[in-house]
Amino acid sequence: MKKLFDEIPYLVNDRIILRPVAEGDAEALREMTLNPAVYRYLPTFLYEQQDPDIHAVIRGFYGDLFRKKQSLILAVCRKEAPETFCGLAEFYGFRNILHKTSIGYRLTEKFWGMGIATQTVKLMTDYLFTETDTELVTASTMVENAASARVLEKNGFLRIARVPEDWGYPRLTVADKWVRR
Repeated sequence: MKKLFDEIPYLVNDRIILRPVAEGDAEALREMTLNPAVYRYLPTFLYEQQDPDIHAVIRGFYGDLFRKKQSLILAVCRKEAPETFCGLAEFYGFRNILHKTSIGYRLTEKFWGMGIATQTVKLMTDYLFTETDTELVTASTMVENAASARVLEKNGFLRIARVPEDWGYPRLTVADKWVRR
């Protein structure tokens, strides 16, 4: 059984493709990162928002960020339009000794409400549980993010805690912690 960072996967199910982010995704990625509605319920320190050079961001996804096993970020696409960037799927918080991985996702606003996030999380967790040695998948959501909570619930995650965390805002953010085994 492989470990999460053994490769950069290309994942497909009946509706979704998770593939490496390509240079051709740059404009759509830039558009997403500039939309405050997309990042309303997300930490302020997400990698794609740290550098105004979107091409450097894309290169960075598969540079030190991947090599140091900090994060594996893939483009979310619909299967019928694999070249159309819909958002990002992220694997992070990898703990080899615990066989644990955390997941996150964010979609361009025009793809909200289409079931893409639910299918993305399904594809991510299916991959982790069937192709890697991951035994525990976690996620975090702001309490106010009911849509993301529904996505996790549909995918069998259980809310196990509500805790204040540093998400980069001036005050601590109250976050729900989710788990799936």
